[in-house]
Amino acid sequence: MKEVTIVRFRSSKANEFRLWGLLLTMGGMLLMILGLAGIVFEWGAAGRLLAAIGMVIGAILMLASMGIYFAAGMMSTSAVVVVCPECGKATKIIGKTDRCMFCKTILSLDPAHAPSEGALPAEPAKAGQESASTTP
Repeated sequence: MKEVTIVRFRSSKANEFRLWGLLLTMGGMLLMILGLAGIVFEWGAAGRLLAAIGMVIGAILMLASMGIYFAAGMMSTSAVVVVCPECGKATKIIGKTDRCMFCKTILSLDPAHAPSEGALPAEPAKAGQESASTTP
């Protein structure tokens, strides 16, 4: 018997990249603000060193987040737009399998991951848009 695990907190690949970019942005800003506490509270030479280290590492994190946002944008422009059979909204698929950005249903362009014969058929896609298959 096949064991089924339900993962509720996963989202689409594009949203995962955006999440990491946001976390790096917030982390970099927080580190820079905390580093400035060494100057604000006048901790002397150690405070200036703490501020310098916090500013440099925070700036590196901000640049990394910019790179992640750039990569997510480039992947998003080449992604295939499909209509989700569960919620009926247009969503982008990066790679062969991905999740719907709205309802988090697993979508696939690979026929090997298509639903079984007994599954209910999805609504037909609108003209000009591809329809993705869902995996069981």
